[in-house]
Amino acid sequence: MKATGIVRRIDDLGRVVVPKEIRRTMRIREGQAMEIYTGREGEIILKKYSPIEELAECAAGFTKSISTVTGCLVCVSDQEQIVAANGPEQKNYLGKSISGRLEEAILNRKTVLARPGEKAYFSILENTDNTTPLPELIFPILSSGDAIGSVILCGKDRESLPGDTEKKLLQVAATYLGREMEN
Repeated sequence: MKATGIVRRIDDLGRVVVPKEIRRTMRIREGQAMEIYTGREGEIILKKYSPIEELAECAAGFTKSISTVTGCLVCVSDQEQIVAANGPEQKNYLGKSISGRLEEAILNRKTVLARPGEKAYFSILENTDNTTPLPELIFPILSSGDAIGSVILCGKDRESLPGDTEKKLLQVAATYLGREMEN
């Protein structure tokens, strides 16, 4: 048995309890969808399911288009990480874990517009070592009534807030990605 292995029995309904320590470490929430695979050597593999990852290619196209038009950094996240990014500093964002405050904003379906120093401002990433604080516009992605991620636009400099055009572009992107998940 591996050092991380834990033995659990299956009940009569086929359920297995995933220990609290593993759920906490892997940030698995109650009710979260899991993918189930079987391995070559008789393993049953559980993987956290992210509906946004299915749309990563489409999301990458959206981020590239919006970034080209606005000249700003544009990201798409699921509830855990940035799955698509395009624009200045994109390499510092793509694949990185999102902050707890962004996760909370997604779950609460909040649209956020704030610049650094304002009360409503928060970093979108958990670890901000290689990033410059910039104004942010965040729209949640809603699919079948569930908040599944967000579309984020970071301003060009510390003072310039995204305008009405950028708001509409992000709103279109969030709505489109949410509708694509429903299909």
